[in-house]
Amino acid sequence: MAFMSLQRDFVSRIYAAVPSFSRSLFNKASIRPVPPIRDPSVLAQVPRAHPFRVESIKSPEDFLKAIGRSSETKFSPENWEDLWKSNGLKLRKAGISVRDRRYILWCMEKYRLGYPIEEFAHEPPPKKTVRGWGPKVQNGKRIRSRRLKDKK
Repeated sequence: MAFMSLQRDFVSRIYAAVPSFSRSLFNKASIRPVPPIRDPSVLAQVPRAHPFRVESIKSPEDFLKAIGRSSETKFSPENWEDLWKSNGLKLRKAGISVRDRRYILWCMEKYRLGYPIEEFAHEPPPKKTVRGWGPKVQNGKRIRSRRLKDKK
């Protein structure tokens, strides 16, 4: 009997050491801890190396408004538990684009780690003015004309 338990322990260690090359179908968002609600009165008393502004976020809608990019119109969870247990698949079913899903999940992780929202929330980058034509066309102007190529 002791041999069987020893063998089972050995097999489980081997499985843990070998990386899995298949994607698990397990929702990892359900494992992550739900961060505590940030109480401004408690946060103001904690001494910090860098003085941050204390956030007044009471609901998931306030959080989505604070991160910007009109996230509150795209996704509306009922409570904090729904927000923290949501993952990319749930956001995809809600009809959110890939870029917005990645931004919301990234902001949730930063907030979960304790960073202030003012430090990580930002607007999307502006569209590029040069779109794929390379050095031939820049800012809508042709800089190397075809006339020079034809005269050779």
